[in-house]
Amino acid sequence: MSCGTSSGEAEFLAITGPTGAGKTALSLLVARELDGEIISMDSRQVYRGLDIGTAKATPAERGRVPHHGLDIRTPGERYSAGAFARDARRWIAAIRARGRVPLLVGGTGFFLRVLMEPLFREPELEPGRRAAVEGALEALPGAELERWVRALDPDRAAVAVRGGRQRMTRTLLIALLTGRPLTWWHRREAARAGALAGAVCLVEVPREVLDARIARRVRAMVEAGLVEEVAALRGVGWGRGDPGMDGVGYREVMDHLEGRITLPEAVERIRVATRQYARRQLTWFRHQLGSDTVKVDGTAPLEAQCSHVARAWRERTARAS
Repeated sequence: MSCGTSSGEAEFLAITGPTGAGKTALSLLVARELDGEIISMDSRQVYRGLDIGTAKATPAERGRVPHHGLDIRTPGERYSAGAFARDARRWIAAIRARGRVPLLVGGTGFFLRVLMEPLFREPELEPGRRAAVEGALEALPGAELERWVRALDPDRAAVAVRGGRQRMTRTLLIALLTGRPLTWWHRREAARAGALAGAVCLVEVPREVLDARIARRVRAMVEAGLVEEVAALRGVGWGRGDPGMDGVGYREVMDHLEGRITLPEAVERIRVATRQYARRQLTWFRHQLGSDTVKVDGTAPLEAQCSHVARAWRERTARAS
């Protein structure tokens, strides 16, 4: 199953894309156009004090458009996708109750996924029976496992087969020991957790353009005081062992402050690591977002991008009414 524009009434509008695609600037325009409030969908912007290195919305930008999900944890606290799902549901409900549009913005794809496809809790399996069935399945050739998967859980067969022996074995364990296919359990858990329907827009930028934007962004962060920001965080006791401090930019600057590398070396490492992170995001979007995702040309004028997103939202809400 993939994340895309869900059927029925859309409960939120999401703007996602790789780091450096221009999501923040676009979201501010869209929020004003649609009378929306922004929910950060970024796993790093939740941390207080991590402002420059996470490209967090500025106080002035937050003054123009209400933001949620920023500065809600210290760098020493973990923030899971499950916690985001609980918080985001609450924010979305409150924004909708005010008659405004919830606008999720960020590149942490898993945060989007847990809203549209709630986290699956596997049913309990009796350990003795599980071990016995696993032993029997281990003796079967891959082709035989595939045949059984296609017979017992045809809706999930393609995904299970692509996942190899481990995923096929898990699929068969659930079906054989519970009497229900894994597809049924996923649907049941989604219904219990309350999967949300959303309209998803993906900002796309050619790779060479994205790389150039990332290079400029890294330089701008350093010029804006990234080194000083990391030094201040270290000064109050936060370090590389804390969850908020292991992101791109912060670990490289810490290496510099500890004398391991020069500042130019740190800047280059941040640039390379950010490009690699953007590549991983692009891979996730390619495989996880649905074919009905609205594609936005991130090189078009900002006003044109805004019009495209706003039109997609209005068309979606008109169809659902």
